[in-house]
Amino acid sequence: MAKNSATRMAASADSAPSGADAVPDARGLNLYRADPMLARLLPLYLPAALCAHLTPYCDRLGALAGGRLDELAADADRHPPRLHPRTRTGEDRQSIEKHPSYREMERLAFGEFGLAALSHRAGVFGWPTPLPPAAKYVLTYLFAQAEFGLLCPVSMTDSLTRTLRKFGDPALVEQYLPQLLSQDLETLAQGAMFMTEQGAGSDVGATSVYAVAKNDGSWRLFGDKWFCSNADAALAMVLARPEGAEAGTKGLSLFLLPRWRGDGTPNAYRIVRLKDKLGTRDMASGEIRLEGAEAFLVGEPGAGFRQMTDMINNSRLSNGVRAAGMMRRAVTEALFVAHHRRAFGRRLIELPLMRRQLLKILVPTEQARSMMFITAGALARADAGDGEAYALLRILTPLIKFRACRDARRVTGDAMEVRGGAGYIEEWPEPRLVRDAHLGSIWEGTSNIVALDVMRAARREGALAALQRHITAEVARSGMTTLLPPLAGAIRLAEQAMAPSGAHLARRAASALYHLASASAFAREAAELGETSRQTLADLVLRHRVLPQDPLAESADDTESAALAALLPNPAAFA
Repeated sequence: MAKNSATRMAASADSAPSGADAVPDARGLNLYRADPMLARLLPLYLPAALCAHLTPYCDRLGALAGGRLDELAADADRHPPRLHPRTRTGEDRQSIEKHPSYREMERLAFGEFGLAALSHRAGVFGWPTPLPPAAKYVLTYLFAQAEFGLLCPVSMTDSLTRTLRKFGDPALVEQYLPQLLSQDLETLAQGAMFMTEQGAGSDVGATSVYAVAKNDGSWRLFGDKWFCSNADAALAMVLARPEGAEAGTKGLSLFLLPRWRGDGTPNAYRIVRLKDKLGTRDMASGEIRLEGAEAFLVGEPGAGFRQMTDMINNSRLSNGVRAAGMMRRAVTEALFVAHHRRAFGRRLIELPLMRRQLLKILVPTEQARSMMFITAGALARADAGDGEAYALLRILTPLIKFRACRDARRVTGDAMEVRGGAGYIEEWPEPRLVRDAHLGSIWEGTSNIVALDVMRAARREGALAALQRHITAEVARSGMTTLLPPLAGAIRLAEQAMAPSGAHLARRAASALYHLASASAFAREAAELGETSRQTLADLVLRHRVLPQDPLAESADDTESAALAALLPNPAAFA
């Protein structure tokens, strides 16, 4: 039970608590149970048997995220990793010292919950087959409510495994797959992606790291990589240009870089330094110098950028899921404070302006969650060979990365305000949420790059038409035909943004498509659940995020009051 919550729940209207009792503290709150809508949504997106099997694990993770995991994350954030360039005897062997709290979080993420393995092999949680993306992402969503940084290595390990299995030589797959899928930290091989260079950030074609072929079929890599998260990972996917290859992305190849050679000696690359980051301070990101490091070609020469894009897109989806989780944690904290903090003789939740502000952070949070589920469904169908689902996935992935990650920056900041001055103090969860939320818009592509990728998917892969068909089908299932005229307008705007002369419209078009996709998901969820609050969300998104409105007009209806009554959970959820 959250600290003193029962006492506060019992406080009478005319007796406000004082001293420490006046400061609401949600520590120990089960974050799964505090979000009852999540349990209602799960049966829509998971088979019934799997949903029932997974529920106890969601409950366990919700308890950890509001308690022990949250404490570990805060502790690890206060004790960032340290780079040791040499051993005590002077041997040039870099190692990264990580705090015990971080190591314990690794045990939970990779070990107990198997977040990097559960999509790739049977047996995690005793389930007889690999788990579908929706299962993986709902657990990621809960984990992210306590810890964002470690989920980068988790995501990269999962994504590297996917890319290696898809494009790698069978011998490489056989050699490394068991380590990548291990839930034992002693045998686990974590993954990473080394792509960014000083002169090749978003402009990947400017990559200068080069590869030299050896007679034994291996390669040697030379040059500097500028931002390498999970810097001491056992395996990394690296983009490099083979000697003599053409310029631009067409000359790039993809290589698998092991941290250790086959004989157990360290590979020929150095971690030059670690980054002093604004957020995700507990996870080691560094600069790496490749000095003839042994690596193995993955897939076809010259296909590296296309193959790496598969890994990037998987990581982008993970970023969107993590943004959704951080927003939900911020909203849960804000709702807890609003239910238990008293001012001017009333609980904050009773104050009209506070209620409206809570609604404004709740709507984008719910949007990100429903978009997470529909994107996970598209991923599952695409992996099963559904071409239509692949086209849909190709546009949904950058859409959730673009919009949810941007929304998380605002939602976490506004939720901090609800707690007031205490929310600015590092011993509370809000500062870390705000710092970490800003990274989602940068990792795996900044907002401009990702918005342009939405348009690229629309132009090259028929993804815009696939999204239009998807939303139209959702409308047919829900009956919310008011979405169709703005959908037609958004399609026209996206078509303009697809032209070289219309690139400046890409962000507007991407936002409109995201809002319409989420509104159609809400309406369909409402129809399937008989849940009026989901339809209320659809109406709010259409009204406030899509349709034009006069900001100075005086509203005469009670849409927002009805929305608040439907959406704000009962105080018992926070007991």
